[in-house]
Amino acid sequence: MPGLCPSPCPPRGGGRRPQARPRDMAAAALLRLCLRLLAAGCVLAVEAARRRDGMNVLFIVVDDLRPVLGCYGDTLVKSPNIDQLASQSVVFNDAYAQQAVCAPSRVSFLTGRRPDTTRLYDFYSYWRVHAGNYSTMPQYFKENGYMTMSVGKVFHPGVSSNYSDDYPYSWSIPPFHPSTEKYENDKTCRGKDGRLYANLVCPVDVTEMPGGTLPDIQTTEEAIRLLNVMKTKKQKFFLAVGYHKPHIPLRYPQEFLKLYPLENITLAPDPWVPKKLPSVAYNPWMDIRQRDDVKALNVSFPYGPLPDDFQRQIRQSYYAAVSYLDMQVGLLLNALDDVGLASSTMVVFTADHGWSLGEHGEWAKYSNFDVATRVPLMFYVPGMTASAASRRGRIFPYLDPFSHNLGLVPQGQSKKVVELVSLFSTLAELAGLQVPPVCPETSFHVALCTEGASIVQYFNSSEEKVEMEDGCDDTDRCHTEELVAFSQYPRPSDTPQWNSDKPKLKDIRIMGYSMRTIDYRLPSGVLRTVSESKRPSVNTFSGSFL
Repeated sequence: MPGLCPSPCPPRGGGRRPQARPRDMAAAALLRLCLRLLAAGCVLAVEAARRRDGMNVLFIVVDDLRPVLGCYGDTLVKSPNIDQLASQSVVFNDAYAQQAVCAPSRVSFLTGRRPDTTRLYDFYSYWRVHAGNYSTMPQYFKENGYMTMSVGKVFHPGVSSNYSDDYPYSWSIPPFHPSTEKYENDKTCRGKDGRLYANLVCPVDVTEMPGGTLPDIQTTEEAIRLLNVMKTKKQKFFLAVGYHKPHIPLRYPQEFLKLYPLENITLAPDPWVPKKLPSVAYNPWMDIRQRDDVKALNVSFPYGPLPDDFQRQIRQSYYAAVSYLDMQVGLLLNALDDVGLASSTMVVFTADHGWSLGEHGEWAKYSNFDVATRVPLMFYVPGMTASAASRRGRIFPYLDPFSHNLGLVPQGQSKKVVELVSLFSTLAELAGLQVPPVCPETSFHVALCTEGASIVQYFNSSEEKVEMEDGCDDTDRCHTEELVAFSQYPRPSDTPQWNSDKPKLKDIRIMGYSMRTIDYRLPSGVLRTVSESKRPSVNTFSGSFL
């Protein structure tokens, strides 16, 4: 019958079929290849749809954690569980917070707005009242059908989150705080004389602590309890878990000291205050000076320095606290495996800012130095960042920091410079939600928008920095490939004083900014007049600093 076979048809009567020509064979092979690629594309599309439909979110945020992790190349630290997470994740090597202090940073990345828009530079205002009724990331997930839950320190508690961690706007159920949290700054550190002190360096016998436990241990236990509750429910969830260590005081189970013999601890590579450092750039680490063991050293104000042996003790305890944190993260991720949710839950791991460990004679945060603003940032997304082989068995078996140091490498590493303010739009895109629009230049009256673009496009680990080509005639295209991160920090004066680290809004006179690219860091400062009811306005440039 005409039309049922290509021309020419084979001869009737069983005649010999003509031999296929090489050109026809090549065309057939190409057709088969196209069909296979089409089928593979369909599989990927189905996988992507599955990934975006019903994906839970486990959002882990850590207090004061700089990237001293094995997956970031630190050879001293023992962090096998976080490294294991990194081995299934895309890891961003150059991620930066927008302000190196707890409340402003957290409000910034949870609302997707910069501190100049939240108008929170300290701890003493609630953005919904003081700036604008901005939607938050968990609120957006809640409004899109997710059960949203907060455990531990996610929002900074107190005025800056309306004494409620922004409940009920952001959370479906009241946020959980550990009952032992209230003892964090009490005298629980046993000295050599047997007495109790409120020390900076504070390894403890957990059985002697109030309640026989520590806040981060309680946080892990509650998060695991909620995972067990959610495994039987069909509702998607957004579970935010906030860990307090290595925030000061450096209070952790004393056995973790064994991982870091003091003779293995070195000073910072640049422990002295630079001679030409502008005084406005320096933070006098007042919160550390107020601890009992530091008071006893009678360190001069504002530049110190601390004795070398005590510097080593601080660095030792910071590392020990990181390994204690790693244990908590390991137990949490192991529980995610236990309840069968590891293949349907994306995991985000980051910190609110970094922490200086003696570099430039600095301690704590409160500055625009890289060690204060740079943070770890990694995303585990089932079917996207993890290989198919890894998903067949357990993904996150618990690894004991005392016996495991596997040297696992990230599944993918991105050298792109990114900002925490991009988290809101990034998680929305990963979850298959509509990405909130970009904020207009003035957005105080816009409830839902973000000032940070999604970074999902940079999840491709093979993507490197695009160099400007000679003869490029498109100025915008040539220059937009270079990503930048902006951070800022306020000062009450141009010289260090008692409130330089944490000035209240009414006392802020100077705002320092830093702009970071993959190769360069540009510090600058502007003199601002700060009003209680209006956005700060720039008056004059006052040189390069911070």
